[in-house]
Amino acid sequence: MIRRNKRILSLTLSMAVFTTMFMSTSFITKAETVSLGANSEITSDASTESAAVATNIALNKSATSSSVTGGNTASLAVDGNAGTRWESAQGSDPQWISIDLGGSYNISGVKLNWETAAAKDYKIQVSTDNKNWIDAYTKTGGTGGVENITFNSTATGRYIRMLGTARTTQYGYSLWEFEVYGTPDGNTVNNVDLGPNVKIFDPSMPSSDIQNTVDSVFSKMETNQFGNERYAFLFKPGSYNVNVNVGFFTSVLGLGKTPDAVNITGAVRCEADWMGGNATCNFWRSVENVAVTPAYSSNNLAPAGTLTWAVSQAAPMRRVHIKGGLSLWDPLGTNYDGAWSSGGFIADSKIDNSITSGSQQQFFTRNSQMGSWNGANWNMVFVGNNGAPTDDNAYPSTPDTVVSQTPDIREKPFLYIDDSGNYQVFVPDLRKNSQGITWANGLGQGTSLPIDQFYIAKPDTSTAESINAALSQGKNIIFTPGVYHLSDAINVTKSNTVILGLGLATLIPDNGTAAMNISDVDGVKVSGILFDAGAKNSPVLLKVGQDGSSADHSANPTSLSDLFFRIGGAAVGNADTSLKINSNNVIGDDFWVWRADHGTGVGWTVNNAKNGVIVNGNNVTLYGLFVEHFKEYQTIWNGNGGKVYFYQSELPYDVPNQASWMSNNGTQNGYASYKVADSVTSHQLFGSGIYSYFRDAVVSENNGIEVPNASGVKVHHACSVYLSGNGEITHVVNNTGNTAKSGNMKQSVTDYPNS
Repeated sequence: MIRRNKRILSLTLSMAVFTTMFMSTSFITKAETVSLGANSEITSDASTESAAVATNIALNKSATSSSVTGGNTASLAVDGNAGTRWESAQGSDPQWISIDLGGSYNISGVKLNWETAAAKDYKIQVSTDNKNWIDAYTKTGGTGGVENITFNSTATGRYIRMLGTARTTQYGYSLWEFEVYGTPDGNTVNNVDLGPNVKIFDPSMPSSDIQNTVDSVFSKMETNQFGNERYAFLFKPGSYNVNVNVGFFTSVLGLGKTPDAVNITGAVRCEADWMGGNATCNFWRSVENVAVTPAYSSNNLAPAGTLTWAVSQAAPMRRVHIKGGLSLWDPLGTNYDGAWSSGGFIADSKIDNSITSGSQQQFFTRNSQMGSWNGANWNMVFVGNNGAPTDDNAYPSTPDTVVSQTPDIREKPFLYIDDSGNYQVFVPDLRKNSQGITWANGLGQGTSLPIDQFYIAKPDTSTAESINAALSQGKNIIFTPGVYHLSDAINVTKSNTVILGLGLATLIPDNGTAAMNISDVDGVKVSGILFDAGAKNSPVLLKVGQDGSSADHSANPTSLSDLFFRIGGAAVGNADTSLKINSNNVIGDDFWVWRADHGTGVGWTVNNAKNGVIVNGNNVTLYGLFVEHFKEYQTIWNGNGGKVYFYQSELPYDVPNQASWMSNNGTQNGYASYKVADSVTSHQLFGSGIYSYFRDAVVSENNGIEVPNASGVKVHHACSVYLSGNGEITHVVNNTGNTAKSGNMKQSVTDYPNS
């Protein structure tokens, strides 16, 4: 393990074959794999043809097919319209059409309404996992028309298909309607199939069972920094006594309308024991929508009644109620100087007592309520809070940046259970000039979307093709925990689409494409995703809006929450740029954009990446922007009207020599971390920290920040920090500010320009 080499300025101690996935509106009652396994039995005797009388459970469900002719897609065979049809490619066998019923059913029969081009020989097959198929009915010598088929015994499964092996004509297979009849499987009717790595807890479960489950996961994930495992713990409304230690790639989520609907006495904690108290590698985990009464002391400086959440980047705490205090660091014994931490992000949360930041080098807190805040080191930014520090004028002696109201924000969507016991995804409304939490009086302002409007993606069966097919049908997407290898980009083209990741779901483009493209449309919401570069170079991992986008989205902006980007670390990865924002009015909330400095596939000529973030759109607002170790400019801002509240950046550790790292056509030492284009006339940056650890050579960076000298461009509270190693950051911003180097660790500029 390579530890991130960071030092503390001061310690303020205050103690993937056939695919398509959809979901039914049901819920889980115990912590276990919620889909039927691949080895589940499906049995069916020979069937007879007779009228199937029941509700058509295939109506408007997700359908895919082996091929399509023209615009006659599979979905047209399940739309209830006898005038539209699915049509396969012509002159080729076999062909199939498959339906995802959204849950497990005891299937009693089907009705096939053929067009003239029908199946002569075919099978009706059923599957629990969309991989292993069992014959429920076999037909030879068919002549088409309307076939009402009742199975002699029911077949149990979630997926059903018609597999045609011979045709009645020289053309293809063509179905006006494919109807399916059956009843929900009694063993799974109350389950939502979110895959094996979602553990859903009910307050009626024995506490020991819950504890055993969370402990078992933590034992796998405590040090699993670059593994492929992903987990999400979902707690149904109620009270629990449990001590949850949150490891890598693990999310803890409450399913109530408010955090207080899920009361956990014990802990939902993050510690740094695995690195001797050093929390600078505690990445990729989250907690959301729960209330915690702390009843566990993680260390000698976190007494009973104080929860420890010692994290660094990509570890958000959202919509949480801590009924006590909160410690953001984890000293091991008396090793205070080694208990480093480099966070962090809290939003829409309430902490009844004090928050102690301790060794946190920097931290961003937004729209939260706290008893008080104790501690500061380099760059602490507070936007739209109650109970936080209020003095914005003591900088740099007190490194706080305080903004009383949040100008434009939409909180992250989240999963919950409604009063009828059905799953919904709540999409909060856009708020302007806000202060404090959204849930003081209940769910908050927004829109609830039923789970059947979502395609439930799974890493073992979902592909870029199946996901894009669902998006084209107007479905939203939930990515269940796992790593998704994509043969092509996911393309989000419809306004108001919601993309929600669970358990740090990870998207890897395998063929040098983007992982995701979002069209220049209104109101797309994407959250909870890790974009991980593949070995083949991608020009960009996430692109928001086509190049040249110009539409005004101020009334309904796209919002991006808890999005993380990685180049190398788990394996060799390459991408020119991680995130490119072309659309106007985009709101970003918590990004960590990271070219790996440790792990596998790491080196100056190994994990190649020029820039972390490029913003071309106008009036883009970002909260909590962390960008690190890219080979040229970390962040490039070309649009007007941009605002950034909190910026943290480490320069690349592995620059081999000064000649390899020169900007301005080779005339200036290094690349600024934060570069605002000379053409920009309006831009604001609030609270920034740029750090150097030139490990391999004596290297200088002339400016940490470069901005045009325009009256509408303002930098408020900026610092440069020498962490260790060689070289220096010569100036903070635009040849202003002293040099950060050995012996002069931190340098600050209060305002640029100073007027």
